[in-house]
Amino acid sequence: MADPRPRSRAGRPQQRTALVTGASAGIGREFARQLAATGYRVIAVARDPDRLRLLTDELGPDHENLAADLATAVGRQQVADVLANQRVHLLVNNAGTAVTGAFAAVPLPRTLAMMHLNCEALVTLAHLFLSQAEPGDALLNVSSTLAFAPVPNLSVYSATKAFVTSFSESLWYEHKDRGVYVMGLCPGMTATESQPHTGEDVPAGLVQTPEQVVAAALSALRHRKRPTVISGKKNALFATAARNLPRRVVLGMLANDREPSHEAHPQ
Repeated sequence: MADPRPRSRAGRPQQRTALVTGASAGIGREFARQLAATGYRVIAVARDPDRLRLLTDELGPDHENLAADLATAVGRQQVADVLANQRVHLLVNNAGTAVTGAFAAVPLPRTLAMMHLNCEALVTLAHLFLSQAEPGDALLNVSSTLAFAPVPNLSVYSATKAFVTSFSESLWYEHKDRGVYVMGLCPGMTATESQPHTGEDVPAGLVQTPEQVVAAALSALRHRKRPTVISGKKNALFATAARNLPRRVVLGMLANDREPSHEAHPQ
């Protein structure tokens, strides 16, 4: 495959820029680290300015950070302004949150804020990025294996991820002939600060690290073939089973009978 990087007048590849949302922790932070290690200049976006500064200090002097809350219109406009004024070759739409609990018991504003972040922010940034993308550019939307299964007590979250996956697959088809790649990344359970996934109820073999998830995503990004990338063979088996089993069976398997919390996990 030909090197898709833009070239200077002397014919040398120029440094590519990646904008990563939700970059202060977990999968987003690992995207920033691995992309920087492969030569990208990273623009890291998240809500926490202190954690962002620590990240860009770790990455080095060529990288930038922007503190913005993508659940708000102001935050979305801040990032949109960056995309409008800087050449970005790769957009990683990773920012997201999950609010757990029975739908009617969770305060509606918290649910709507999650939808603004998981869907509206992702669509807003994807539209601006793709409207000016050039051949060789790529958009990566982080979804979840829960896109393939409705989950009681995570009803709206799993629905937002179904939206992200379907949306990404459609965009992949719309833009593949112009040389712009779109990926929907579907991790399974991933050990992060907000969701360590430790304990007897979660077998260790089902939990991936952020490093494993991002490595799988960047490998798929190099090949630029599949619209949907599921990280790990066990996650792929889960997605296949969830899509083929009767819906009532899937709901029964995934129902959480424990007392739910209303905790929102950070971007």
